[in-house]
Amino acid sequence: MTDFRIGAELFKDMMISAANYLEHNKKLINDLNVFPVPDGDTGTNMLLTIVSAVKEITSIDIEKTDKIGILMQAISDGALKGARGNSGVILSQLFRGFAKSVPPDTEELSAADFALAMEQGAQTAYKAVMKPKEGTILTVARSMAEEARRQADSGADVFALMNGVIEKGQSTLKKTPELLAVLREAGVVDAGGAGLLVIYKGFKMALDGEEVTDDLDLAAPASLPAAAMTNISTANIEFQYCTEFFITNLINGVTEETIDKLRDKLSRIGDSLVVVGDSALIKVHVHTNMPGKALQYATRLGELSRVKIDNMKEQHNSITGLSPARPKKPISIVAVCAGEGLANIFRDYRVDELIAGGQSMNPSTEDIKKAIENAPSDHVIVLPNNKNIILAAEQAGKLVDKDVHVLPTKSFPQGLSTVLMYNEGSSLEENLKEMTSALDKVKSACVTRAIRDSRTNGFVIKEGEYIAILEDDIVSHGTDITVLTKDLMKKMVDDEDAVITLYYGQGIAEEDARALADEIGRLYKDLDMEVYNGGQPIYDYILSVE
Repeated sequence: MTDFRIGAELFKDMMISAANYLEHNKKLINDLNVFPVPDGDTGTNMLLTIVSAVKEITSIDIEKTDKIGILMQAISDGALKGARGNSGVILSQLFRGFAKSVPPDTEELSAADFALAMEQGAQTAYKAVMKPKEGTILTVARSMAEEARRQADSGADVFALMNGVIEKGQSTLKKTPELLAVLREAGVVDAGGAGLLVIYKGFKMALDGEEVTDDLDLAAPASLPAAAMTNISTANIEFQYCTEFFITNLINGVTEETIDKLRDKLSRIGDSLVVVGDSALIKVHVHTNMPGKALQYATRLGELSRVKIDNMKEQHNSITGLSPARPKKPISIVAVCAGEGLANIFRDYRVDELIAGGQSMNPSTEDIKKAIENAPSDHVIVLPNNKNIILAAEQAGKLVDKDVHVLPTKSFPQGLSTVLMYNEGSSLEENLKEMTSALDKVKSACVTRAIRDSRTNGFVIKEGEYIAILEDDIVSHGTDITVLTKDLMKKMVDDEDAVITLYYGQGIAEEDARALADEIGRLYKDLDMEVYNGGQPIYDYILSVE
């Protein structure tokens, strides 16, 4: 049996093949989402993540750099930058584990090397999730890694290993409904696990010499700008040059202490500093008036790669309509939301940075990172306001040189409730305590339409019906939105409550929203009833009770 090995050029083809195959199967994976709402979720998030990784490696000249170790690190960096949603973040951590197992000077991977990379990937992904659940992409990743190890230990070559891994992945994916009741009831397998299996099938296509197309559109989809971008000005720039570069082919003896010393030197000549990496590769981002000095410091550690220096004052002169720079604050708040009405409410309560996103449009790790960097404070509180954005927010917080705290808000009402508890005169610790306490004091729900037939929570739901979602559970469905919403309120309101708030979304006329609010108000005369134009997509109504 020949000892076939995977080189850098082949693995690049494998990544492109996987991205193309995932593109072709994106809708099928999205349709596996348990809730029949227009998520644009798992398949889309995983595709955007792997496309970001492919964009990163296409900038590497394989003819000049035949090191698969360098390629692996680029994949890890690109995937993390583009990670969206829980599935995207977990996928980026799988690739990060791959990179950790492959030294930068490695030229080829044997079957044993590939098995080790898969093992490291699964371990890294598990560690990234606070409370990992079985029956998810994590379970599929671990079982495939275990099979890879078994194949390698038995002497299998790369082809046999890949065949065994895919077969094991398929059998494990079929078992995910046995591990998660919500999957079993919905009659679907885990979407993230399915996406991972698609990626490995894409790998196999390239290994087997099946056609690999290079026509994948690597342009990131147009995303809505952060809603607060009009509040950002670079008119009064202290440090003029945005300087970014990688340090590669590091000299012997580079340690964490060496990197800390570089970070300290750069902090003396600039701000907005990010220095991340290890003894294999270092990435630097700094705003400075002495980019040459920054490069001089870096060349003492290794070779410079992909140097990028932008004159921010020059960039500012091409931008119009920006307001004066904001003063530095002790604490800043960054929040994710979709809908101009909801954004305006957050602005009214002095949220500093808004990131456009939510259901169907999860912002990337890089989007959140930029908002944190733009926030006018070294201490930042992030409100994801969607359970599928929490992991990306946590990863973004690790990429910046700021003190970042992510509150696990899962809805706009939860996010608003925490903001209302914020006190500018209190310390960071006091605010975090009070804001966290607010998470359990508000009940939130929403009403939307089912985009397909589904079975969940004991309901048989038809496409086009309205569904009511209380916290994370579908609690009712029907064809009359007024009847459905009034029934939803019965499940939310109790004797301790004082206020009901209704936010109506895109496509809902104000008179219809106020008529519904009047009917709810007549049912709960002792409670205050408030109505706002949220302008949110996806959800006809978002409701909160507190």
